[in-house]
Amino acid sequence: MGRKRIHDDRLRERLLDAAGQRLVEHGISGLSLRNLAADAGTSTAAVYSLFGGKPALLSALHERAFQRFGDHLAAIGISDDPTEDAVRLGLAYRASAIADPNGYQIMFGGEVRLDQVSRTVRDAGAKTFLPLLDAVRRCLVAGHFRNEAPAEVIATALWANVHGLVSLELADFLPPHAASPADFFETAVRATVRGWAA
Repeated sequence: MGRKRIHDDRLRERLLDAAGQRLVEHGISGLSLRNLAADAGTSTAAVYSLFGGKPALLSALHERAFQRFGDHLAAIGISDDPTEDAVRLGLAYRASAIADPNGYQIMFGGEVRLDQVSRTVRDAGAKTFLPLLDAVRRCLVAGHFRNEAPAEVIATALWANVHGLVSLELADFLPPHAASPADFFETAVRATVRGWAA
């Protein structure tokens, strides 16, 4: 008979939630295993048992954030209209950030560099770019986009535009405008995608 697990997945998720909140609010220097355990109402032994230490905890935070983000993007699927797929991926990017702002900050806030997490996590992060790259490649093959730049360049430009808009919205830096943030965002994304149209 196997050894009984003392700490379960619910505690692991609670610790990750608390760690994400503390990392976003206080930075990496404010994230100690002791204060994390106190935030989650458990012991440092539980944190060590589940994660082994701070580096593995940071990797787990990134891995969960990228997994959730990737799931949002993958849910878009592939349609017969790659241009609309590119737009929908932009909208899914925003939806993921709004649903999990701490996760977004963990992935893209710069508090923890990707070279501080495991190769598996870096690979998971890189994979989140692939659905957009695939949509852009399909747009080029179908003649929907001008063939003026490689697919990687176009996809990066689209990604950067969406990233900038989302970062401004989450930081509450969008200037006042008539449309709701969601409507403004969709208008901007569609205009950017149209800018590459053949």
